[in-house]
Amino acid sequence: DELNTTSARGQWGSRWGFILASAGCAIGLGNIWKFPYITGENGGGLFVLIYLACIALIGLPIMLAEVLLGRATQKSPVGAYRDFSTKGSPWVISGWIGVLAGFVILSYYSVVAGWALHYTWLSLQGGFAGMSAEAIGDTFGVAFADGNQNLGWHTTFMVMTIAIVLGGVRGGVERIARILMPLLFVMLVILLVRAIGSEGFSEAFSFVFSPDASKLTRAGVLEALGHSFFTLSLGMGAMITYGSYLKKKEDIVSASVIISILDTVIALVACMVLFPIIFSYGMEPAAGPGLVFVSLPIAFSQMAGGAIWATLFFALLVFAAL
Repeated sequence: DELNTTSARGQWGSRWGFILASAGCAIGLGNIWKFPYITGENGGGLFVLIYLACIALIGLPIMLAEVLLGRATQKSPVGAYRDFSTKGSPWVISGWIGVLAGFVILSYYSVVAGWALHYTWLSLQGGFAGMSAEAIGDTFGVAFADGNQNLGWHTTFMVMTIAIVLGGVRGGVERIARILMPLLFVMLVILLVRAIGSEGFSEAFSFVFSPDASKLTRAGVLEALGHSFFTLSLGMGAMITYGSYLKKKEDIVSASVIISILDTVIALVACMVLFPIIFSYGMEPAAGPGLVFVSLPIAFSQMAGGAIWATLFFALLVFAAL
């Protein structure tokens, strides 16, 4: 209980420290790995439009509520729900569900982050130059099925994560966010400039921003809604926890709006980095989870300086995950 008191609880060093750290929590594999591939699977334009509506009308208000709950109680999810409910209230279960959700998400998130580390290592060794499309596909198949390799990269990622968390709110999470978030933006801009100059940019732009009702299903609408929760780290106690380290007088409305905008912009830019490459090399946008780990490496293997671009992209993916 003593650790949950305001006096004992750490606080963010500044408002922008909170914004960058929270944006770092929201921006991750969901933006650069998952959002492009589910956009491809659901036909682009109209799916993106519905996703944006879900972010604005549902995601942002819930983020505000979660950050407010954390700031008001200065406690983690379980303690926050306990403070705002009567004794014996079942609402406390919501806090425990949030903690459990975070654990379950991390259990597979760290594996995908491990794939990103593995592919960064492969890119540093020369990329995928000289490999056939079949061989590159087999590389992902091996990475997916090799338990020992997955465990090794998963452990590496978890050690990196634990090292940051052990540094505390200011010395760990906020400090690394101040370094990695600007790097993430710079790397994305470099890749976007490269994508703008590619042959498939106009086709990719049309695919992402031109609504086509014939390509969207009811399942796609639900996926857009679900992803708006996942990408903003809602319903898992993360924003309650981040809000609990805020000073009581901090403006959470503008901060939440900025976080939501940053998260959404990164997701859209990621699409405009990936899809021009995919269309330039005549590949299928609806490639599913293999869009990043199969289709892109095949494209990188065919372009000039492919090893450099592959290293930059997969390092970006690692930074986003971290």
